[in-house]
Amino acid sequence: MLEANEAERAALAARFMLLSLDRLTAALEVTREAAGIRITGQVHGAGAQPCVASAEPVPFLVTERIALFLTEAAQDDGEMELSSADLDVDPLDGDIIDLGEIAAQAFALGLDPYPRLPGNVAGVISEDDAVALRSPFAVLKKP
Repeated sequence: MLEANEAERAALAARFMLLSLDRLTAALEVTREAAGIRITGQVHGAGAQPCVASAEPVPFLVTERIALFLTEAAQDDGEMELSSADLDVDPLDGDIIDLGEIAAQAFALGLDPYPRLPGNVAGVISEDDAVALRSPFAVLKKP
């Protein structure tokens, strides 16, 4: 079990442009196989992102599954047989595996790329309203 300390969470919050990162944990299982190293587990995080419309805090809870296979070398024909449960295959570079970086990248994939507060934001209209306003008949509609 990995758990980011306060300094690590602050660095990750800055890296991923978060307002806060209150918690980040990862439960990972690492197994050695003939063709490489398999890393499976989950990462969990909680904090706040800025709303894309108002920059107000949008709370988030992230749970992201990790299924990674690190291989030392590609097979001669460039193909490798993997089960359908495998999500990603990466080359194993050197003899050190940075599980913290693997967890951080999985966490980032789970973040909403366009976080938005529910409801209306002053000065921002919905996509449906924008389409209605572009209609040539919009001037005929009186509230």
